[in-house]
Amino acid sequence: MRPFSLGVAFLAFSATAVAQSSLAAQIGAMVAEPAVIRAHWGVMVTALDGTSIFALNEGQLFQPASNAKLFTTTAAVHLLGENRRFTTSVEGAAGATMQGDLTLRGGGDANFSGSDVPYVEPADRPKGAAKADPLRDLAEMADRVAATGLKHVTGDVVGDDTFFPWEPYAPDWAADDLVWGYGAPVSALTVMDSQLQLKVVAGARAGAAAAVMLDPAVGFYTLQTSVATVPAKTADAVQVDRALGSKVLTVSGTIAADSKVFVEEVAIDDPAAYSAAAFKSLLEARGVTVDGVARAAHRTPLETAGFLKQTREPLPNLPTAALGPVSKFITGQSVCMDACPLRVEHVSPTLIEDVVATNKESQNLHAELLLRQLGKAYGSDGSIAQGARVVRQFLLNAGLDKDDFVFYDGSGLSGHDLVTPRAVARLLQFATTQPWFADWRRSLPVGGVDGSLTGRFPKEPLKGHVFAKTGTLGEARALSGYVDCASGRTVIFSILVGNHVPGTSADRDVMDRIVAAIAAAN
Repeated sequence: MRPFSLGVAFLAFSATAVAQSSLAAQIGAMVAEPAVIRAHWGVMVTALDGTSIFALNEGQLFQPASNAKLFTTTAAVHLLGENRRFTTSVEGAAGATMQGDLTLRGGGDANFSGSDVPYVEPADRPKGAAKADPLRDLAEMADRVAATGLKHVTGDVVGDDTFFPWEPYAPDWAADDLVWGYGAPVSALTVMDSQLQLKVVAGARAGAAAAVMLDPAVGFYTLQTSVATVPAKTADAVQVDRALGSKVLTVSGTIAADSKVFVEEVAIDDPAAYSAAAFKSLLEARGVTVDGVARAAHRTPLETAGFLKQTREPLPNLPTAALGPVSKFITGQSVCMDACPLRVEHVSPTLIEDVVATNKESQNLHAELLLRQLGKAYGSDGSIAQGARVVRQFLLNAGLDKDDFVFYDGSGLSGHDLVTPRAVARLLQFATTQPWFADWRRSLPVGGVDGSLTGRFPKEPLKGHVFAKTGTLGEARALSGYVDCASGRTVIFSILVGNHVPGTSADRDVMDRIVAAIAAAN
């Protein structure tokens, strides 16, 4: 029997070797195709136990783009716990007339809005459902404040985001990203994902001026518009500009007479100031008069050490075991030591629910808030650098090489972020060993089903069998996760591309073909 067993083992080994050799040849041929050969490619494929299956430039550094969210969200689930929640509060003096300011205090809740959490797959969303009020949570707090009998505020309405230092943008965020919702500034007091809907509606006929509006119409921005209606079947050409720090949105260009409503998400320049303005308006609509203005209260960062120096300072007491399903709130520090005569609180959804929405939709702002929560919980403050410091120590504890990654933010929007394919694969392998893995894996987009992979891998055998995070930043692209293979086993893969030809999706198409080859060969 022994020779037979050895023979079977040899045949199995030979079959595996042939399959891996074939996979290497296929991937080598694909990345050498004329449309993508000038790009920089990195690929790592491993078994779930970390055994290498295929590697190409696995130790070289690439921009991860939104693959950075894999690192931020695993650290958050591991160190903050799946059931962690965050609070937003309203505080002030009691009575029908409030002497002094009314403070809206942020605690870093990323879901303070009308958005539905938990995430619902597109196929399960009711058709024709009415859009939720984007200011729903803020309106509910205004209802509760008015219900206390408050009628008059002698001071200001203050949007307080001092729970984190005021660092709205991470290092190397591109200036031309900052006008859009995906580049929104980060604040501990965030409403509606720090973005507004800009809508442009064509006039009744060519030559007529188009209507331009913001939703919600709080009056935070001033609109300067010059959008003309042009004949039907003409391509729309709407341009939106805002100088950094300005409250003036300039909207110009043309829209065809037969066009649907043109919609873009534009960033709110100062989320805390906007939250205060919206809350003041909601209170006044409920009969509460305010003598003062709506304004923000920020906290200036005081740390003078360089970013990398801060991030590389060890955190020897950082927990190595997963925190587990705790339920603990994080809230801002009350000016009246949590004993305000008037105090109304809103509690966020759970952290894991937010992580699912963050990864499925590749939500930059939510990832940035998770990074700052990590810094607040385990670093010396809720700053970007302290959050990156916590993530770095978490990754070192997970067994990643210290030179295989560097992060300057939590979302991957920074061009300074760098990772190797083997670092991504190692993180994904580490995740499989953790008690939170099944819940966290459900946050990854599913090929042909939901999130940023809805339109990719639409056919069998890959539809519903690729669980991966996408990433796009300039001429960098990424796709990393898990794939169910022809043999029935699941493997880990990370595909990173740098310096692809601008304006082309050829590298993305090759990525998807590489995933198909991996699945077929294993």
